[in-house]
Amino acid sequence: MGAFKKGQALFLYFMAYAVIGWIYEVFLEVVVYRWGFSNRGFLFGPYLPVYGFGAVIILLVLQPLKKKRIAIGKINVTPILVFLGIVALTTGLELLTSYIMEWTTGGWLWDYERFAWNFQGRIALNPSIRFGIGGMFFLYCVQPLLEKANGALTVKTRSLLSGSLFVLICVDFFYHIFLTV
Repeated sequence: MGAFKKGQALFLYFMAYAVIGWIYEVFLEVVVYRWGFSNRGFLFGPYLPVYGFGAVIILLVLQPLKKKRIAIGKINVTPILVFLGIVALTTGLELLTSYIMEWTTGGWLWDYERFAWNFQGRIALNPSIRFGIGGMFFLYCVQPLLEKANGALTVKTRSLLSGSLFVLICVDFFYHIFLTV
């Protein structure tokens, strides 16, 4: 796959996971916690870029590991290593994102103080484990479907879709960063 086509595919995966992340957050808020609906992101659209970035990082860093078979004796430990990698990467990204958001907007959008084993309310063991489980589901189950769907797109359709979504999220981002803060 050429570099441009790979970049387009990664951007489409980024957007897909950003939307899935938004749906997950809204589901938790409405169905699990019963707090009612609110837009869970800092952008207008139904997407959370932190989920998109997390997914792309997982794909770039851990997809090669997923394809290997690392064993201790006869026991394949590759999935355990992938899970631990997902937990480490997503927790690190969430911590970094909280600092960037605090620096740029004065705060961050979540508070894990109510969870045991938290650090400054920014990260906690419970959400990290959930991100690990979710990351495994997406890497092993959802990602193959997205790759198949991406492969079925024509060059023109992939270019039009990725270009349109890129413009959309850029306008949304710049509007919220420069015009509403």
